[in-house]
Amino acid sequence: MKKLHFAAIALLTFTGLNLPVSPSMAEEISCQGTLGAITVDNVKVPSGKTCNLNGTRVQGTVKVESNATLNARGARIVGDVQGENAAAVNVLNNSTVGGSVQVKQGLAANVSASAINGDIQFESNRGALVANSNRIGGSLQAFQNTGGLRINTNRINGNLQCKENRPFPLGGGNIVQGSKEDQCSAL
Repeated sequence: MKKLHFAAIALLTFTGLNLPVSPSMAEEISCQGTLGAITVDNVKVPSGKTCNLNGTRVQGTVKVESNATLNARGARIVGDVQGENAAAVNVLNNSTVGGSVQVKQGLAANVSASAINGDIQFESNRGALVANSNRIGGSLQAFQNTGGLRINTNRINGNLQCKENRPFPLGGGNIVQGSKEDQCSAL
């Protein structure tokens, strides 16, 4: 299909016809500041910047780049929230994520009072991490974090898995349909 698309562009250009050709990719918006109750395709939070999604609907994925901060409050995100080397990833106040929340090799994260249809994954982060009062359709996994981890009163359809976190995770009151494993076995 892509070959045919490019062949059509080449043919139109070669014949001198300059007809508009629409891209088949979804649009990505660079968020620096605040987005209110609007609908966008995909969101990228650029390195070192802060993005506030207040009641925003994201049809795709939110990517939080190095040293960037995401504050999502009452947001509706169809895809994933992905933060790698991010300063902070906060998904709060009745936000909904259709995919997973993945925070890796960054600093802090707070996922509270929200619905996550996929997994919450905290891996190799150096700052404080919180998962509080969420409905999680998949598993909550926390591996090799060093800034402290609090996991309270979540309803988890999958497993609660914690390994190699220093200090040990704290919390309790979690309802887990699967198994509570390793460092989180008592939570």
